[in-house]
Amino acid sequence: MPESTPTRTRSRGDAAVTDLYEITMALAYLHEGVTEPATFSLFTRELPAERGFLVAAGLTDVIDFLADFVITDDDLAVFAAALGVPVADVARLGGTRFTGDVWAVPEGRVVLAGEPLLELTAPLPQAQLMETWVLNQISHQTTLASKAARSVLAARGRPVVDFSLRRTHGVEAGMHAARAGAIVGFAATSNVAAAHAYGLRATGTMAHSFVLAFPTETTSFEAFARSTTGPVTLLVDTYDTEQGVHRAVEVLRRLPADRDIGVRLDSGDLGALAVRARRILDAAGLARARIVVSGGLDEYGVEDLLAAGAPVDVFAVGTKVGTAADSPYLDAAYKLVEYAGRPVMKLSTGKATAPGAKQVFRGPGCADVLALRNEEAPPGTQPLLEQVLRAGLLLRPRDAPADEVAIARRRFAADLAELPAATRTVRSPRGLHPVCSPQLQALTEQVQQRLATGELGAAGRHDRV
Repeated sequence: MPESTPTRTRSRGDAAVTDLYEITMALAYLHEGVTEPATFSLFTRELPAERGFLVAAGLTDVIDFLADFVITDDDLAVFAAALGVPVADVARLGGTRFTGDVWAVPEGRVVLAGEPLLELTAPLPQAQLMETWVLNQISHQTTLASKAARSVLAARGRPVVDFSLRRTHGVEAGMHAARAGAIVGFAATSNVAAAHAYGLRATGTMAHSFVLAFPTETTSFEAFARSTTGPVTLLVDTYDTEQGVHRAVEVLRRLPADRDIGVRLDSGDLGALAVRARRILDAAGLARARIVVSGGLDEYGVEDLLAAGAPVDVFAVGTKVGTAADSPYLDAAYKLVEYAGRPVMKLSTGKATAPGAKQVFRGPGCADVLALRNEEAPPGTQPLLEQVLRAGLLLRPRDAPADEVAIARRRFAADLAELPAATRTVRSPRGLHPVCSPQLQALTEQVQQRLATGELGAAGRHDRV
């Protein structure tokens, strides 16, 4: 009978956060002696709907996981319980650490369909055990960063702030959303923990509950203005929005001229209400007051408001962006492309893979070449994937979390400027695809021919792993 499972408290580096088949495959590899170095490539075949590009994110958490990874006695007990076997049957996995190499696209870089976001090389049992966590983190955070980037594009230079924490799919997801937004240029986040961790500006206004707690709307505004030490942005749509703006004016005009002030619209016809609010504020001599809009916004709502001429100064995006509601997942794959120095590939209809360890060479305008890793860079291009781990060790010291975000943000800004205008549009963007190098095309044809003729070699039964 399986032994009892101890109480678990770990999260980062937790080897039991995996799919069961990763464990069973790793055990089978060890049993069969299939333990030579293997290279897995993480990529997405096609972009999600309405996406012209992806923004790489999640690598920091992957690096942390790999650096901390170790299979402990507690993990072995959990494995045994899941499999319904004695701990002795899984004991050979005990003490496993990650000792491999990782090449990856740095966070903030633009990635196209079919390009690897990450490639991992390690003894096959190790490399297999990394699949679930690596896919989870890269897929989720890249999805969020790619969605957030579209909000920045739609805002046409106006500030976008993150209000997503309360409706993300868990607190960890909320941290990911705030960090992803910061990477692509969000101005601030309502998430205090994320602001502290990543060196972001924390922002917020007030809730309807604050207004309801006071006898009148005006007294609530006065109380807020007296009590808050930051910008005074008054939520004006609890009752009648236009009257709310007039009442806000009564309070805002009494504040010092150097105080940041504004009103927030959270419901109704945001475009029409913004126009009326702007007129009221300007007539009262409050041209400096900003109009913040929120309430179910994402890139489509932002674009529509600006297309209609709405005088909005700040866009607060929440649920739809923090969950990437219109396309909430990245259909990424983690596929074996080389084993024991031998290129392998999958031939499944619609899911074929390209063999061999790879590199992406980026040219001007994000004209990319998908190539084998050992190829020379074509003239005028630079390699996109960088080696971040060798033999399980970081190749250079980690930057502070806030610095990592700032560096990623600069990468994104540079890549975004290179994208063609048709790829940066919010609606019906023209997705780009890399071209394959002649060497990669030739290798692919060779492996296909070998598989088609049955010339698999001594270890050929593993070609389709």
